[in-house]
Amino acid sequence: MADFSRSLVLSGASNFRDLGGYTALEGRRVRWRRIFRSDHLAGLTAQDKQLLSGLGLARAIDFRGQAESIALAYELPDVHYQALPIEPTVVQRAKEMAMTGRQMTAPMAVQLMQDTYRAFVSDNASQFASLFEQLLAENTPLVFHCTAGKDRTGFAAALVLFALGVSREVVMQDYLLTNSLYRRPASLVSSAPDEVLNVIWRVQEDFLQAALQAVDRDHGGVQQYLQRRLGVNEAAIQRLSQLYLQPIGA
Repeated sequence: MADFSRSLVLSGASNFRDLGGYTALEGRRVRWRRIFRSDHLAGLTAQDKQLLSGLGLARAIDFRGQAESIALAYELPDVHYQALPIEPTVVQRAKEMAMTGRQMTAPMAVQLMQDTYRAFVSDNASQFASLFEQLLAENTPLVFHCTAGKDRTGFAAALVLFALGVSREVVMQDYLLTNSLYRRPASLVSSAPDEVLNVIWRVQEDFLQAALQAVDRDHGGVQQYLQRRLGVNEAAIQRLSQLYLQPIGA
């Protein structure tokens, strides 16, 4: 089997990585170089773009909110771009508190992050359903991303891996990889204390668990959520497996 690197070394993005190689349905592995997750792509260098072109990257799904995508717009040659905006409630809430003279604490930030993840489940099903529509349409290499590639992107990646039959333990391991890869922007200026920034700009197991608990509690489990809210029925699961899993024995 070819030796693929999960994390792609790019000058203009720190959290661009491959979802391939994980053990999935029937012991088959997720195909390498088909599905990628990332932080935003507006800082890519010419060399970065050349590398992605060499991978055959053909589609980009952007979960950033409207202001985020306008502020850091990008265009990649021969890559079809689709915006599926999910507004960044955490950053907005922090700004609102700062404007009223209140200081966010680390426990408040954790609670806010957990609430944000629960909201992904209840409020953003249409965006994640559209991601699956794109995945089902064809299997040309695709990347989905938000700003840091950790929360909106992290939950999306979890749903994709679950649909392919990857275990919860491995899904969580992939989610937590952000903490060893993502580089906070050097230009970021904030009056928030470091302990708050370390909550907001990193990921914690409790964040994704909050979403999964909401899925279990309100929808009866991930598979039911995929089928009833996102339209990923058994036939769709079979097609995803055909497109994105290696054949048995490969």
